[in-house]
Amino acid sequence: MKQPQTTTTAMSSDLPSSTSRKLQFENGSANGFSHRWEGGQYCSIITKFGIVGCGIYDLSTPAEFGQAIAIAKGTPACPLVEPEDLLEAKIVGLTPKAADAGIAIGMNGRQAVEIMLLASQ
Repeated sequence: MKQPQTTTTAMSSDLPSSTSRKLQFENGSANGFSHRWEGGQYCSIITKFGIVGCGIYDLSTPAEFGQAIAIAKGTPACPLVEPEDLLEAKIVGLTPKAADAGIAIGMNGRQAVEIMLLASQ
């Protein structure tokens, strides 16, 4: 499987900080983001179709608005910090639109991103 190529744009080196980079996949490209503050962080991969993100994302509001969101969950011992951390993490929640596209609980984040990239073509 093709490995994502990344380029990083740092917005700040101190906390709070945010980074973004373009990630390349077999079915296209997506934008990866990491946001950090004292005591917390979250990350996401955003496609034209929707978002693969960490467990900080709520699913009820995006579901109400018909958005495609798939989330993976880290642990305090192994948090999801960088967008690349999502690639092998297991999907634990999703909106109906993400499910309709073919994303399923238990697949990994890379699979979910590839499905979103195909859905936006």
